[in-house]
Amino acid sequence: MELESETQELHLRVNGEPEGKVSTEERSHNYSWRLRVSLFVTLLLAGETIATLLGRLYYEKGGKSTWLETLVQLVGFPLTLPCYYYIKPEPSKTKTITKKTTSSFLKLSLVYIGLGLLVAGHCILYSFGLLYLPVSTFSLISASQLAFNAVFSYFLNSQKLTPFILNSLVLLTISSTLLVIQHEPESSSSTSKSAAKSKYVIGYICAIGSSAGYSLVLSLTDYAFEKILKKYTFKAILDMATYPSMVATCVVVVGLFGSGGWKSLSTEMEEFQLGKSSYILITIGSTISWQACLIGSVGLIIEVSSLFSNVISTLCLPVVPVLAVVFFRDEMSGIKLIAMFLAIWGFVSYAYQHYVDDRKPQEEQELPQHEEKEEM
Repeated sequence: MELESETQELHLRVNGEPEGKVSTEERSHNYSWRLRVSLFVTLLLAGETIATLLGRLYYEKGGKSTWLETLVQLVGFPLTLPCYYYIKPEPSKTKTITKKTTSSFLKLSLVYIGLGLLVAGHCILYSFGLLYLPVSTFSLISASQLAFNAVFSYFLNSQKLTPFILNSLVLLTISSTLLVIQHEPESSSSTSKSAAKSKYVIGYICAIGSSAGYSLVLSLTDYAFEKILKKYTFKAILDMATYPSMVATCVVVVGLFGSGGWKSLSTEMEEFQLGKSSYILITIGSTISWQACLIGSVGLIIEVSSLFSNVISTLCLPVVPVLAVVFFRDEMSGIKLIAMFLAIWGFVSYAYQHYVDDRKPQEEQELPQHEEKEEM
């Protein structure tokens, strides 16, 4: 029996299914781990940047359906289904259904349904925030997700709140708060000015709620891998990217048809300022970009942590506002510049904490070797 278990363990490792995350000490010499992380980082950064800009372009050129903008964030999950073809099925000793397998199935179902509902809520808030705010302002407010994630990770994932992380939390909180006091665009009448202010407040609240929801989803995903799934495999990444998105898509589709929003989509396509073909291309491009972002995010959660995934997502911070000024002529006010500086400072503070954490195992490993050389 011992020989059989050892053979199965070796089989799992050869097929790329390790039992847990790669330790910090192993990462410094594990080039395959670095390659995987680099791939997930690229997918996350490129996907989020392109998707955010395409979402703003959709609204700028005549798009009005927040349900459609929400749907494109989720409906791309079928793109990952062909990947299941290349995954080897796990060997099973018996085909009988036991209480343990039934309990496991119910747990997984509850995890995917719960995360799917949270993802749907986060995406809806995201769409409203992007509708009512300039994309540069929206991107800066979204940086607060790192602060939310640090708090959630502290309670759910045993993340330590070091001085550098606390400094990052304070800076990101101040950065988001500054955007509340910036001047709204001048309007010709008091009525339109009041409406613009109301939309700005709604957009700000939705952006903050979206950041909090996204951070909660990341922390709960990390918790699910650690405590429930207990597997860190490519199939686990696909499952976590597919099933919650499937649940969230169903929720949004019900909202789209229940609200009657689907009736105006054909008219919206015809009246789109860039034309019908551009409308379709923007929708398809957003769908692909969001799916790439999702796979990158889940992959980084598995390889490192939910907080690291959120930090990488925050890297889009200096990129999106600059591109928004170039393509959408967003105003880059003094308050926005200060908020961007504080947010980047907060990101660097947290990134330095990760650097310190990665250096500790290397220094501990090099210290005994140095002492041995002195003794010789």
